[in-house]
Amino acid sequence: MTQTTINKSVFFAVSRETVWEFLTDKDKLGLWFYPAESDLSKGEDYALVQSEDDGTVNTMCWGNVLEMDMPSRLVYTFTIKPMGDKISTVVWTLEEVEGGTKLSMEHRGLGEAMGEMAMGLITALDAGWDRHLGNLRTAVVKD
Repeated sequence: MTQTTINKSVFFAVSRETVWEFLTDKDKLGLWFYPAESDLSKGEDYALVQSEDDGTVNTMCWGNVLEMDMPSRLVYTFTIKPMGDKISTVVWTLEEVEGGTKLSMEHRGLGEAMGEMAMGLITALDAGWDRHLGNLRTAVVKD
């Protein structure tokens, strides 16, 4: 399980700078993932939240921004409630390609963090990333 990494790639017919905004801007994050409490910033903690109809705010995921190399690389730790105090790492790489941008995501460290319970979490996160990246495709096109 120590080598378990979720890998995803998506292509966009827009600049890396445009895609970068959707990864780091608190409001644009909310268009495809969950809104952030503030824009992502290197060395700072972040929290992505979901507001319920009754006004309750739930923290969906949180961590710390480790690297920001605009517009090519973003790295942050990632934790959700089922992980308890365990952490994983998400790495976003933005490459310029003919006519647009290739966005690659690696979600690392789930096997190491979760041990025997990792596969259930990995399959759920894998499906979740598919859904969120589909939402990102739609959000970028509408922008």
